[in-house]
Amino acid sequence: MALSTMIYNHLPTTSQPIMNKLPKIHGLAHQQVVRDPPQTKTSNRVSSLTESLSHLLHLHLETPPRTNIHQINWNLYGEEKLSTPTTSPKEVIAQNWHDMHASSNWESLLDPLHTWLRREIIKYGEFAQATYDAFDFDSHSEYCGSCRYNRHKLFETLGLSRNGYKVSKYIYAMSHVNMPQWLQRSKLAETWSKDSNWMGYVGVSDDEETRRIGRRDIVVAWRGTVAPTEWYEDLQRKLEPTGHGDAKVEHGFLSIYTSKNDSTRYNKSSASEQVMKEVTRLVELYREKGEEVSLTITGHSLGGALALLNAYEAASTIPNLPVSVISFGAPRVGNIAFRDELHQLGVKTLRVVIKQDVVPWMPGLVFNESLQKLDDITGTLGWVYTHVGAELKLDVRSSPYLKRGLNWLGFHSLETYLHLVDGFVNTTSTFREEARRDVALVNKACDMLVDELRIPHCWYQLANKGLVCNAHGRWVKPKRDPEDIPSPHMQENINVPALEAGIQTQDVLKPLYSV
Repeated sequence: MALSTMIYNHLPTTSQPIMNKLPKIHGLAHQQVVRDPPQTKTSNRVSSLTESLSHLLHLHLETPPRTNIHQINWNLYGEEKLSTPTTSPKEVIAQNWHDMHASSNWESLLDPLHTWLRREIIKYGEFAQATYDAFDFDSHSEYCGSCRYNRHKLFETLGLSRNGYKVSKYIYAMSHVNMPQWLQRSKLAETWSKDSNWMGYVGVSDDEETRRIGRRDIVVAWRGTVAPTEWYEDLQRKLEPTGHGDAKVEHGFLSIYTSKNDSTRYNKSSASEQVMKEVTRLVELYREKGEEVSLTITGHSLGGALALLNAYEAASTIPNLPVSVISFGAPRVGNIAFRDELHQLGVKTLRVVIKQDVVPWMPGLVFNESLQKLDDITGTLGWVYTHVGAELKLDVRSSPYLKRGLNWLGFHSLETYLHLVDGFVNTTSTFREEARRDVALVNKACDMLVDELRIPHCWYQLANKGLVCNAHGRWVKPKRDPEDIPSPHMQENINVPALEAGIQTQDVLKPLYSV
């Protein structure tokens, strides 16, 4: 039975017309391919799935919005917002960075959401969004799946230089692991890589940002997916042991993180080995200078899962390093023993989730949370997936700028998450009037904004879909600047005094997932 049909049949009659208006799934220039889950082996499994999804829909449909969109003068809104900055002023948090980095698990900072913490969450969310915005999705391109920019100008091109970080390393991941191929490969026979993907990057705060936040902060950003209807089909997989003890994690996530092949150009070392080598180098570099160093790992969707694996490894191998994870729309990753080991290692995790987003329910959509109570007592359910850390729960109904109705892609979009974080005050308040982030960004890859704003949906794409008119009047694919062509053999000198990092290898990847 098709997923949409199962949902439809379990809705109340008054809600079914809304299902008929479900938007088609689009990408940025990001093509989405959405399939229905396979037939389940038992009717009980189908019944449980539909019951859970129906419950989710009731959560979305039954409760009235807390903000009245009819009270907004949309003409005045446009005039006022266009003349205001898109970011809040930076506060010096050097004396409070331990709280911002979760020394107390963000107690008393989430509800209400502390102004300083809100800005830090958005900062790391923008680092995760950069992995989508710089991604080459064009299946007609010989560089399909690579990062469109070299690491020296990634933040400058995407307008993120204001955050005060420099990229020091790109991360690769294998594309032939046992996971679905959601993004069509390049149509060209000759392409830059057939085995690997650009999966993210490592960066580090510059001197000015380091003074503001009170320590040298290393950031790792992992790329993810935004095709939520795929998760049920592809992530009901076995748990696999990791590290020591009884900790287990989802097989597919671990494969992405650890796979490598000596015959490939970009993955002779795994994503795990690449990121840990660079993080270790940076920690040693700045500790030798007498600086305090932290590691903050971020990611959306699949990227949030990889961030947890990365945090687990970093905390296990680098002594006395404060490690935090700020994830968005991330699925469950491992069992209860994995959660407990992360806690014992001192890893601090903040999960930002949207109430209507189904991906954080997975793997193990139906059970898990209710079974955790039994496992905490008996200690026998090693196969139960569980979430880790503190949770900041958002609701699409709190924003007057977001459409009502069902939109799986929009619910899971990272830009929707960042919009809601910017407007969140506490669980009982309406969307804050002082929110600065540009609302138009929400529609980059979906159709979530109310029509009154007149913002086109899925507007984020290359002009003329990447074609340019040459001197002869012919529309052609442009040649990439040599500095932006991925090459594992091209060595780059990172001319950043704050890094003093010497020579790095240019690392760029091919797509593992659609976005």
